[in-house]
Amino acid sequence: MSSMFGKPRTSSERPPQNPLPECNVAILGCRGAGKSALTVKFLTKRFISEYDPNLEDTYSSEELVDQQPVLLKVMDTADQDGPGNCERYLCWASAFLVVYSIDSRRSFEGCQRYLEVLALHARGCQRRCPVLLLGNKLDMEQYRQVPSAEGMSLASRFGCLFHEVSACQDFAGVQHVFHEAVREVRRQAEWNLPVRPLFISEERPCPPVATPVVLPTHHSLATCTFNTLSTVNYKEIPSVAQAKLVTVKSSRAQSKRKAPTLTLLKGFKIF
Repeated sequence: MSSMFGKPRTSSERPPQNPLPECNVAILGCRGAGKSALTVKFLTKRFISEYDPNLEDTYSSEELVDQQPVLLKVMDTADQDGPGNCERYLCWASAFLVVYSIDSRRSFEGCQRYLEVLALHARGCQRRCPVLLLGNKLDMEQYRQVPSAEGMSLASRFGCLFHEVSACQDFAGVQHVFHEAVREVRRQAEWNLPVRPLFISEERPCPPVATPVVLPTHHSLATCTFNTLSTVNYKEIPSVAQAKLVTVKSSRAQSKRKAPTLTLLKGFKIF
């Protein structure tokens, strides 16, 4: 199945010693939400309406996201009516797409159980994987049972992103969602990088060299040595300038009237 949907790779494109960074995305949701349709749309730009609901497989595709290549692996899960045997993708995936159909209230309620399982797993393993809540079948707007506001509210409650797409019509929207999952994984990896210590070096002048002075011995006195500081490299610090207040009167034409005064600091200019 991987070779059917995955894009072929030739050995001349990239040397085997430089493997591409990988991003594993698991697509979760109840039966009938359109998980397989989204996967095939993203990989082949085609829409296929009928699938085997018991079929589960993993596909791979080389993608260019923000001018950076990545090997994107997609697991199309086949849970029947809710989360079951979750370990197979909880420890494998680096991002999750939780899908429901906007024309099915039941699939939307099933998404809440998936989000609860993912949140519980994140707390237990202390590893945060990006989660995107996805409302599918936007082309069935006339049969909508789940308003967009409810999807946004659920995503906000669990701290995940929210999108609505149509696997039937909108390839650009489907591609954007998968690429956005890759971006979130990259951001999370950057946040988890260890903080490098910051060292600040300060240039300081060399300390003055002590010059030993030996006093001559008189009257059988012991020889004494004193250290004096050399002042060759020291300069005299200038004294602090003192500003004087100066009163400037206005022109002579105004001398008959009470002339306003302006107080300045001597040595400063007015701009």
